[in-house]
Amino acid sequence: MTIHFNTLRVLVTALVATTMSGLCQGAESSGPPAMAPMAAPPAGEYKLDKSHASLILRVSHMGFSTYTTRFSRFDADLTLDPHNLSAAKVVTTIDAASFEMDAAPQMCMDIMKGPQMLDTAKYPRIVFKSDKIRMTGAKSMEISGTLTLHGVTRPTVLLATYNGGYAGMPNMDPHARVGFSAHGSFKRSDFGIAYGVPAPGTTIGVGDSIDFSIEAEFTGPPLAAASKQR
Repeated sequence: MTIHFNTLRVLVTALVATTMSGLCQGAESSGPPAMAPMAAPPAGEYKLDKSHASLILRVSHMGFSTYTTRFSRFDADLTLDPHNLSAAKVVTTIDAASFEMDAAPQMCMDIMKGPQMLDTAKYPRIVFKSDKIRMTGAKSMEISGTLTLHGVTRPTVLLATYNGGYAGMPNMDPHARVGFSAHGSFKRSDFGIAYGVPAPGTTIGVGDSIDFSIEAEFTGPPLAAASKQR
């Protein structure tokens, strides 16, 4: 039997197409299953997840740069109802001695932690307590409260955003989780820390205004408890 060249080419093309179609279908069927929708986080008590939190400070250094630094040890307790964000309450406690300065000379660290600045031996904790929350959008808010720093307590306002959350993820994250971003500013001289503030009309020194930003995730009630509430 004689098979013409064109006929053979058609047969080979059909065979290749059939094989590739089977491979594609196999790849699709063996792919990861779609993630099930996550249930909303429940109301309750939440604790800071320290492995997913940061507290960054920014201040002018002689007008030459905006120096960026941080506190590395802090904790927070949050009472939250995601359906009533304005009723939330938060208390944050910072270990003043955890102030960090990458590659800084020891002299700088001694000044920052000593009596001229933070005086961490005398004032080991910095505390923020919320008093009232005013919603400015569906998930944005102003958090009014008090900041206790260097033995002085003054009113402070944080601008914050609720980034969402879930009730938990079976076998991976078995507790509710929520996240917030916040930022604000204060004058350190208002808290009795005026060392090195530039003289009027100059920038030589360390700025008076401190900008700070917070990224924080909190873990809450266990997933099983959340399931019982529904």
